[in-house]
Amino acid sequence: MIVNSKATKALRVTVPLSLPSRVDKVIERTGANVEVSSGRRQMTDVLGATRIASWVGLCALGLVMWIDVSAGARAQGIPSAEARLKELSIALPPVPPPVANYVDAVRVGNLLFLAGNTPAADWKYKGKLGKDLTVPEGYDTARQVGLIMLAKVRRELGSLDRVKRVVKVLGMVNSAEVFGDQPKVINGFSDLMVEVFGEAIGKHARSAVGMAGLPFNNAVEVEMIVEVAE
Repeated sequence: MIVNSKATKALRVTVPLSLPSRVDKVIERTGANVEVSSGRRQMTDVLGATRIASWVGLCALGLVMWIDVSAGARAQGIPSAEARLKELSIALPPVPPPVANYVDAVRVGNLLFLAGNTPAADWKYKGKLGKDLTVPEGYDTARQVGLIMLAKVRRELGSLDRVKRVVKVLGMVNSAEVFGDQPKVINGFSDLMVEVFGEAIGKHARSAVGMAGLPFNNAVEVEMIVEVAE
Protein backbone atom coordinates (compact mmCIF):
# COMPACT_ATOMS: atom_id res chain seq x y z
CA MET A 1 0.00 0.00 0.00
CA ILE A 2 1.36 3.42 -1.07
CA VAL A 3 0.38 6.32 1.13
CA ASN A 4 1.26 9.91 0.39
CA SER A 5 1.72 12.63 2.95
CA LYS A 6 -1.79 14.06 2.52
CA ALA A 7 -3.35 10.64 3.01
CA THR A 8 -1.19 10.12 6.06
CA LYS A 9 -2.44 13.29 7.68
CA ALA A 10 -6.02 12.34 6.88
CA LEU A 11 -5.67 8.84 8.26
CA ARG A 12 -3.96 10.02 11.39
CA VAL A 13 -6.84 12.38 12.04
CA THR A 14 -9.69 9.88 11.35
CA VAL A 15 -8.33 6.69 12.85
CA PRO A 16 -9.05 6.35 16.59
CA LEU A 17 -6.01 6.41 18.82
CA SER A 18 -7.13 3.20 20.57
CA LEU A 19 -6.89 1.11 17.38
CA PRO A 20 -3.56 -0.22 16.01
CA SER A 21 -2.50 2.04 13.24
CA ARG A 22 -1.52 -0.27 10.43
CA VAL A 23 -1.28 2.72 8.17
CA ASP A 24 1.32 4.33 10.45
CA LYS A 25 3.33 1.12 10.46
CA VAL A 26 3.24 0.94 6.67
CA ILE A 27 4.27 4.57 6.46
CA GLU A 28 7.12 4.01 8.92
CA ARG A 29 8.32 0.96 6.95
CA THR A 30 7.98 2.81 3.65
CA GLY A 31 9.85 5.85 4.96
CA ALA A 32 12.66 3.67 6.24
CA ASN A 33 12.87 1.92 2.92
CA VAL A 34 12.97 5.24 1.14
CA GLU A 35 15.78 6.44 3.41
CA VAL A 36 17.75 3.20 2.92
CA SER A 37 17.24 3.29 -0.84
CA SER A 38 18.38 6.90 -0.96
CA GLY A 39 21.45 6.08 1.13
CA ARG A 40 22.28 3.14 -1.11
CA ARG A 41 21.98 5.29 -4.19
CA GLN A 42 24.27 7.89 -2.66
CA MET A 43 26.80 5.21 -1.73
CA THR A 44 26.59 3.74 -5.22
CA ASP A 45 27.15 7.17 -6.75
CA VAL A 46 30.18 7.77 -4.53
CA LEU A 47 31.67 4.36 -5.31
CA GLY A 48 31.02 4.88 -9.00
CA ALA A 49 32.69 8.28 -8.98
CA THR A 50 35.63 6.87 -7.02
CA ARG A 51 36.06 4.03 -9.50
CA ILE A 52 35.93 6.42 -12.45
CA ALA A 53 38.49 8.72 -10.80
CA SER A 54 40.76 5.76 -10.06
CA TRP A 55 40.45 4.49 -13.62
CA VAL A 56 41.24 7.93 -15.04
CA GLY A 57 44.22 8.23 -12.70
CA LEU A 58 45.57 4.85 -13.74
CA CYS A 59 45.15 5.73 -17.41
CA ALA A 60 46.99 9.03 -16.90
CA LEU A 61 49.79 7.30 -14.99
CA GLY A 62 50.10 4.68 -17.71
CA LEU A 63 50.26 7.37 -20.38
CA VAL A 64 52.98 9.27 -18.52
CA MET A 65 55.02 6.09 -18.06
CA TRP A 66 54.61 5.19 -21.73
CA ILE A 67 55.74 8.66 -22.83
CA ASP A 68 58.73 8.51 -20.48
CA VAL A 69 59.79 5.06 -21.69
CA SER A 70 59.29 6.04 -25.33
CA ALA A 71 61.33 9.21 -24.88
CA GLY A 72 64.08 7.23 -23.20
CA ALA A 73 64.11 4.68 -25.98
CA ARG A 74 64.26 7.41 -28.61
CA ALA A 75 67.05 9.17 -26.73
CA GLN A 76 69.05 5.95 -26.56
CA GLY A 77 68.59 5.45 -30.29
CA ILE A 78 69.75 8.97 -31.27
CA PRO A 79 73.54 9.44 -31.40
CA SER A 80 75.06 12.45 -29.68
CA ALA A 81 76.66 15.31 -31.59
CA GLU A 82 80.15 14.03 -30.84
CA ALA A 83 79.13 10.54 -31.98
CA ARG A 84 77.67 11.97 -35.19
CA LEU A 85 80.96 13.67 -35.98
CA LYS A 86 82.69 10.29 -35.81
CA GLU A 87 79.99 8.57 -37.85
CA LEU A 88 80.23 11.26 -40.54
CA SER A 89 84.06 11.26 -40.41
CA ILE A 90 84.05 15.00 -39.79
CA ALA A 91 87.26 16.42 -38.34
CA LEU A 92 86.96 19.90 -36.87
CA PRO A 93 89.68 22.37 -37.88
CA PRO A 94 91.97 24.22 -35.49
CA VAL A 95 90.48 27.33 -33.92
CA PRO A 96 92.06 30.46 -35.40
CA PRO A 97 92.71 33.40 -33.07
CA PRO A 98 90.56 36.54 -33.29
CA VAL A 99 91.82 38.92 -35.95
CA ALA A 100 90.85 42.10 -34.05
CA ASN A 101 89.81 43.41 -30.63
CA TYR A 102 87.07 40.92 -29.69
CA VAL A 103 86.51 37.46 -28.18
CA ASP A 104 85.17 34.43 -30.02
CA ALA A 105 82.29 33.75 -27.66
CA VAL A 106 80.43 35.22 -24.69
CA ARG A 107 78.15 33.18 -22.45
CA VAL A 108 75.22 34.88 -20.73
CA GLY A 109 73.16 32.51 -18.60
CA ASN A 110 72.41 29.46 -20.69
CA LEU A 111 73.04 31.20 -24.02
CA LEU A 112 76.36 31.22 -25.87
CA PHE A 113 76.83 34.06 -28.35
CA LEU A 114 79.44 33.44 -31.03
CA ALA A 115 81.17 36.27 -32.88
CA GLY A 116 81.02 36.43 -36.66
CA ASN A 117 83.25 33.85 -38.33
CA THR A 118 84.73 33.64 -41.79
CA PRO A 119 86.61 30.70 -43.32
CA ALA A 120 90.29 30.11 -42.61
CA ALA A 121 92.76 32.55 -44.14
CA ASP A 122 93.92 29.96 -46.68
CA TRP A 123 90.39 28.93 -47.79
CA LYS A 124 90.27 28.45 -51.54
CA TYR A 125 87.15 30.54 -52.33
CA LYS A 126 87.12 34.32 -51.99
CA GLY A 127 85.15 37.09 -53.60
CA LYS A 128 81.55 37.93 -54.39
CA LEU A 129 78.76 35.48 -55.03
CA GLY A 130 77.18 36.10 -58.40
CA LYS A 131 80.42 37.51 -59.78
CA ASP A 132 83.49 35.59 -58.61
CA LEU A 133 81.88 32.51 -57.07
CA THR A 134 79.01 30.14 -57.83
CA VAL A 135 76.29 29.07 -55.38
CA PRO A 136 77.91 25.62 -54.78
CA GLU A 137 81.22 27.33 -53.99
CA GLY A 138 79.45 29.65 -51.59
CA TYR A 139 77.66 26.66 -50.04
CA ASP A 140 81.00 24.91 -49.42
CA THR A 141 82.37 28.11 -47.90
CA ALA A 142 79.43 28.41 -45.50
CA ARG A 143 79.93 24.78 -44.48
CA GLN A 144 83.60 25.47 -43.79
CA VAL A 145 82.60 28.39 -41.58
CA GLY A 146 80.26 26.02 -39.72
CA LEU A 147 83.10 23.60 -39.00
CA ILE A 148 85.17 26.41 -37.48
CA MET A 149 82.25 27.51 -35.32
CA LEU A 150 81.64 23.96 -34.09
CA ALA A 151 85.30 23.83 -33.08
CA LYS A 152 84.83 27.07 -31.12
CA VAL A 153 81.68 25.79 -29.42
CA ARG A 154 83.50 22.62 -28.37
CA ARG A 155 86.38 24.68 -26.97
CA GLU A 156 83.98 26.87 -24.97
CA LEU A 157 81.77 24.07 -23.62
CA GLY A 158 84.14 21.10 -23.57
CA SER A 159 81.80 19.00 -25.73
CA LEU A 160 79.24 19.58 -28.46
CA ASP A 161 76.92 17.31 -26.50
CA ARG A 162 76.26 20.24 -24.16
CA VAL A 163 74.45 22.14 -26.91
CA LYS A 164 70.74 22.02 -26.11
CA ARG A 165 69.60 24.00 -29.16
CA VAL A 166 71.03 26.00 -32.03
CA VAL A 167 68.84 29.05 -31.53
CA LYS A 168 69.67 31.73 -34.11
CA VAL A 169 71.97 32.10 -37.10
CA LEU A 170 72.86 35.24 -39.05
CA GLY A 171 74.46 34.44 -42.39
CA MET A 172 76.12 37.23 -44.39
CA VAL A 173 77.07 36.70 -48.02
CA ASN A 174 79.47 38.87 -50.00
CA SER A 175 77.16 39.49 -52.94
CA ALA A 176 77.22 41.07 -56.38
CA GLU A 177 74.54 43.66 -56.90
CA VAL A 178 72.13 41.33 -58.72
CA PHE A 179 72.77 38.23 -56.61
CA GLY A 180 69.75 36.97 -54.62
CA ASP A 181 70.52 33.37 -53.63
CA GLN A 182 71.94 34.10 -50.19
CA PRO A 183 69.62 31.50 -48.53
CA LYS A 184 71.03 28.75 -50.76
CA VAL A 185 74.56 29.74 -49.81
CA ILE A 186 73.88 29.78 -46.05
CA ASN A 187 72.23 26.36 -46.36
CA GLY A 188 75.81 25.08 -46.36
CA PHE A 189 76.03 26.17 -42.71
CA SER A 190 72.50 25.17 -41.70
CA ASP A 191 72.71 21.72 -43.29
CA LEU A 192 75.87 21.03 -41.30
CA MET A 193 74.18 21.97 -38.01
CA VAL A 194 71.34 19.54 -38.74
CA GLU A 195 73.78 16.79 -39.75
CA VAL A 196 75.71 17.12 -36.51
CA PHE A 197 72.94 17.88 -33.99
CA GLY A 198 69.86 16.42 -35.67
CA GLU A 199 66.73 18.36 -36.58
CA ALA A 200 65.39 18.76 -33.04
CA ILE A 201 68.54 20.54 -31.83
CA GLY A 202 70.25 21.74 -35.00
CA LYS A 203 67.40 23.34 -36.95
CA HIS A 204 67.34 27.02 -36.11
CA ALA A 205 65.89 30.44 -36.74
CA ARG A 206 67.95 32.19 -39.40
CA SER A 207 68.62 35.29 -41.45
CA ALA A 208 70.58 35.18 -44.73
CA VAL A 209 71.49 38.58 -46.12
CA GLY A 210 73.63 40.04 -48.87
CA MET A 211 76.54 42.35 -48.06
CA ALA A 212 78.43 44.76 -50.28
CA GLY A 213 81.68 43.41 -48.85
CA LEU A 214 83.15 41.26 -46.05
CA PRO A 215 86.54 41.35 -44.26
CA PHE A 216 89.50 40.19 -46.36
CA ASN A 217 87.15 39.69 -49.33
CA ASN A 218 85.69 36.56 -47.74
CA ALA A 219 82.55 35.18 -49.31
CA VAL A 220 80.66 34.28 -46.12
CA GLU A 221 80.49 35.33 -42.48
CA VAL A 222 78.19 33.74 -39.90
CA GLU A 223 77.11 34.57 -36.34
CA MET A 224 75.35 32.05 -34.11
CA ILE A 225 73.57 31.77 -30.74
CA VAL A 226 73.26 28.39 -29.02
CA GLU A 227 71.47 27.28 -25.86
CA VAL A 228 73.61 25.37 -23.38
CA ALA A 229 72.33 22.39 -21.42
CA GLU A 230 72.88 22.69 -17.66
